[in-house]
Amino acid sequence: MTDGSKSGLPADAELPEGTELPEVEAIAPPTDVSRFEDTTGEGRRGRAARGTIVNSVFLIALNLLALFKGFAVAGFISVHEYGVWGLLVVVYASLYRLVQIGVVDKYIQQDHEDQEEAFQTAFSLQLLLSCFFVLLILVVMPLYAAAYGTWEILLPGWLLALAIPASAFQAPLWTFYRKMNYLQQRRLQVFDPVVSILVTLVLAAGGFGYWSLVLGTISGAWAAAFVAVRASPYKLGLRYERGTAKEYASYSGPLLFQGVCISVMAFVPVLVAQRSLGTAAVGAMAIANNISMYTTRVDQVVTNTIYPVICAVKDTRHLLHEAFLKSNRMGLLWAAPTGIGIGLFAPDLVHFVIGSRWESAIAVIQSFGIVAALNQIGFNWSAFYRALGDTRPIAIGALAMSLSVLGLAVPLLVLEGLTGYAIGMALSAATLVIVRLYYLNRLFPLGPTIVNVARGIYPAAIALAGTGAIRIALWGGERGEAQALAEVVTFCGLAAAVTLVSERALLSEFRGYLTRSKAAKAATSV
Repeated sequence: MTDGSKSGLPADAELPEGTELPEVEAIAPPTDVSRFEDTTGEGRRGRAARGTIVNSVFLIALNLLALFKGFAVAGFISVHEYGVWGLLVVVYASLYRLVQIGVVDKYIQQDHEDQEEAFQTAFSLQLLLSCFFVLLILVVMPLYAAAYGTWEILLPGWLLALAIPASAFQAPLWTFYRKMNYLQQRRLQVFDPVVSILVTLVLAAGGFGYWSLVLGTISGAWAAAFVAVRASPYKLGLRYERGTAKEYASYSGPLLFQGVCISVMAFVPVLVAQRSLGTAAVGAMAIANNISMYTTRVDQVVTNTIYPVICAVKDTRHLLHEAFLKSNRMGLLWAAPTGIGIGLFAPDLVHFVIGSRWESAIAVIQSFGIVAALNQIGFNWSAFYRALGDTRPIAIGALAMSLSVLGLAVPLLVLEGLTGYAIGMALSAATLVIVRLYYLNRLFPLGPTIVNVARGIYPAAIALAGTGAIRIALWGGERGEAQALAEVVTFCGLAAAVTLVSERALLSEFRGYLTRSKAAKAATSV
């Protein structure tokens, strides 16, 4: 739920309608030191720019580790075992997502006079939710197992419930996030993925199958909780305030509804696939979803970095508009080439990397890549509605998407298998984008948004055209690894080159923020 950069950094100066956003020479530091204490004179822009670098490095490293973990584990366990883990992920991830909904966003958005009280209230609510969801998993896991027709997921599902309370004890990470202290936040957060990956790979190599993934997830969650508690700037006391709890409930209710819709969208197709196509089909859907998730990484970095900034300037509409345009364009500059590249090179990925046993997943991997790129249009809209305290449109968007999945993707899955499901998901994503644009038009003019989207996908379109021309002109028929690698290099090179040329002003602006940030830090250290 977060991100910012020259790709999405809020501006601090009013601009004429329709003009490019220039650099600002001086930025007054915010007065709320509980939200942002500017000890170096770098300002919000500089802090957000440096935070984008910190978050980018963190997530790039994390994604590389996760990519290595995914392929390594796939090499140690069978497609059936991966499918069992896919069933567990649907249950666990859906409920874990629900337990995290709303509390952290509201904590970042609030402006309480006593921040220790605000933190303790948020921590108490998060702990209460965590305990409730542990009990919920114990109750519903047998129902999931019965619905899927496999009791194999029951014990590992119950065991995964042990990871949920760790989310409450990771709450001290929120305090560093709210203060835009991204480096400290990521230093502590890194314990989760690193411990999880190490434990998982050791156990997978030892023949533990999907249990390696279960135990790795639990170990990582509690490792991060332990270091977060040790570093907490506030005491982890329990506090209940009736008015505040009601405020959190009003804010989080629509977000909880969104989470339920997302859970339904995840559960029902997997259930239908398990019943009609078998566990191997679930494995194909799981690996396609895992691969396609890489298209949203930059948007997550940018939006998550600037969310505290968005909350700080939520009463200044032109700053919000600038933040939205730049952050979404940066997300598109990554998502469009990545999603299109997944669609173009999915057969090569299967045949030359992960193995021909995954051939049934090619069509769904391709479609999920394209869907993820399409879904990037206005992807971070919810951050702005959350910052403004209006979460109802987010719930409506989730409802529209879930109805589309149930009405289109699931019937097509039954009739046409995984290919039909992929088509249905594409149509559902298009529905969500339409709803998203409708609500974005309430915040910002729609014209600049459309232009922004076109600028964001332009490099990917050129890369696709160039690579396609080479594929047609230079070779046909069977393609070997050398040809596939040459096409990947060409596609990536074209996308990067066009981005550097077409987005020169944006990149220069971001570099300027970083330069000023370094100069400010150097000046204060003298």
